[in-house]
Amino acid sequence: MEKTGCAVVGGGPAGMMLGLLLARAGVRVTVLEKHADFLRDFRGDTVHPSTIRLIDELGLGQEFRRLPQSRLKNVVFPVPGGPSVTMGDFDALPPPYNYIAMMPQWDFLSFLADAAAQEPGFTLLMSHTATGLVRNGGRVRGVRFRTADGTQDELPADLVVATDGRHSVLRTAAGLAPKEFPVPFDTWWFRLPRYSSETGEVAGLVPAFGPGEALLALFRNDYYQMGYLAAKGADARIRAEGVEGFRRRVAGLRPDLADRVDAIESLDDLHWLDVRLNRLRSWHINGLLFIGDAAHAMSPAGGVGINLAIQDAAAAAEYLAPALLRGRVTTADLEKVERRRRLPTVIVQTVQRIMQRAIFVPVMTGKRTKFPAAALFFARHVPAFRKIIPRFIAFGPRPEHAPAFARRAEPQPQP
Repeated sequence: MEKTGCAVVGGGPAGMMLGLLLARAGVRVTVLEKHADFLRDFRGDTVHPSTIRLIDELGLGQEFRRLPQSRLKNVVFPVPGGPSVTMGDFDALPPPYNYIAMMPQWDFLSFLADAAAQEPGFTLLMSHTATGLVRNGGRVRGVRFRTADGTQDELPADLVVATDGRHSVLRTAAGLAPKEFPVPFDTWWFRLPRYSSETGEVAGLVPAFGPGEALLALFRNDYYQMGYLAAKGADARIRAEGVEGFRRRVAGLRPDLADRVDAIESLDDLHWLDVRLNRLRSWHINGLLFIGDAAHAMSPAGGVGINLAIQDAAAAAEYLAPALLRGRVTTADLEKVERRRRLPTVIVQTVQRIMQRAIFVPVMTGKRTKFPAAALFFARHVPAFRKIIPRFIAFGPRPEHAPAFARRAEPQPQP
């Protein structure tokens, strides 16, 4: 196959955003995606204000807002025997970046792919599975791949960027292993219907806790996206109980939704996520860079993984486009990207680890069945507390902007 400037392995949010940004810089970029389409459910459907602002800077904001989506504006915790407590109010942030957009990831990825396809140097290869690295002279020179019909081939490249997720094939091929941090739970995603009388303004995120388990409800326009949390390693036990046992678990945690648990027709409706929290000690070797989950798998706490990966992509494009246009990317160039993005990654993962110890470990071990009282007190009586959480989730510790070469003008977005 003909040589490309940058081979991006993985057509998820980080890979597609990086491909778009580099193509706008005039770099010849090829994205390899192993699936034939983007239609995979429960793949992280949150688009945070940091990403929405980046999209606006790219001149794509109006088109983005026309995509099917709902708006998550608050995080609400029910309190037994009392009124619910709003832990985070995104609506208090300055508009138009005062909400989290909830949309199917396939719509978001198709949106990025369509925008990138307008650039002459962009190529998207679906059904192309990366299988290994091409090395020569102590440097990665490209990627090996397999097509849907089994054909094996190689794509030479000045740089390979791995955005192939928490189970990165290229990370294994490079002989790298991330440092793992303990995670006390896994998540099972599924849907429950919202009745017509319940639709309208989307309320937010509502969790429920029980001994050794928890349930999250994300309000969507016409359904609830549910996340059931149980101790890591519980998948076999949950499946042994059968669908009736799982329905009882859901109804026990959310009695108000007991009238619709029959919508879980079988355990095939559950999408199990093996939750990981890790990061590479080094995100690069000569000719190869890792970003997103390939460099640092995140817990689903806060739903920040997608947006952190997109921020990685923005920083990578900013630092690497000039070197790619010269046709020579050095390890010093790759180090600049890692240095820029490592600190925000460490900060977010540290917050997630604190949340695990304070909330999820006690819940998963059966020592707690409700949210910590101290946090509820601050949420009720300290208004600034309700602003800190949404600001951190919305933008993170180091939000990135679109590089100047990638920006396009359009009318200012409306709230």
